[in-house]
Amino acid sequence: MAVLISAVLPIALVALVGFVASVAAYDFVTGLLERNPVLGLTALILIGVFSVTLLAIAVKELAAFGRLKKLDTIHSDAQEAMATDDLKAARKVVVEIVALYKARPETEWGRARIAERQADVFDADGLLGLVETDLLDPLDKAARREVEAAARQVATVTAIVPLALADLIAALTANLRMIRRIAEIYGGRSGTLGNWRLTRSVLTHLVATGAVAVGDDLIGSVAGGGVLAKVSRRFGEGVVNGALTARVGVAAMEVCRPLPFRAVRRPSVTNLVKRALTGLFGGADKEG
Repeated sequence: MAVLISAVLPIALVALVGFVASVAAYDFVTGLLERNPVLGLTALILIGVFSVTLLAIAVKELAAFGRLKKLDTIHSDAQEAMATDDLKAARKVVVEIVALYKARPETEWGRARIAERQADVFDADGLLGLVETDLLDPLDKAARREVEAAARQVATVTAIVPLALADLIAALTANLRMIRRIAEIYGGRSGTLGNWRLTRSVLTHLVATGAVAVGDDLIGSVAGGGVLAKVSRRFGEGVVNGALTARVGVAAMEVCRPLPFRAVRRPSVTNLVKRALTGLFGGADKEG
């Protein structure tokens, strides 16, 4: 019952606000038409243009939610197929993934490879593993480059810019842009509301897996930041903030990727940070 109320309440609120706004606009336009037809017609045209624009934005947002929902569905279907070793379900997932990326030139070789070899694979893990290694590989590389770029940007701003809150603003904007770009790479382009929904999903995933990640992966990057902190506090903070950004990026990849990491190893935060910051703090690291 509580779930039903929480789902219906926002819809009812939006409907009520829309109804009140519509009645107010109708009264305003009809009253203005009676007093001055020219001004009334102008108001009517402006309201019409605003309504059409609002409708176009709503359609765009719904399409964005649809793309994100499709990725979620494929991801859950793939997990179920792997858990039950259901070859038929795995083949259905492969068809959906190939259709999802049929217009992407970077996946052309992978799609051809799958079409050539999938008939020779008779288990779900092997078939979906083939998709991971051959079809998703260029997308994974592009996503890793986005994570490295965001980590580099956050670390650089933290280390160089002395302004208060500059590192916080840089981290926030870089992380939001990185999450949106990773979603676009995996085929889940999101609008404004879709991006917030995606960010919430990434943060939820971080909460669910964060304890394990900090224990085995992030600690190496933080330790590197501690070495640099002996030379410069700002350099050390830059490495740590870059590592946190990389961790968010890995979570975004896990959320947006149509298949869970299984045949391909999940990107390591430590390796991503090393690649992102190679040469950036080289002098300080050498002195340390």
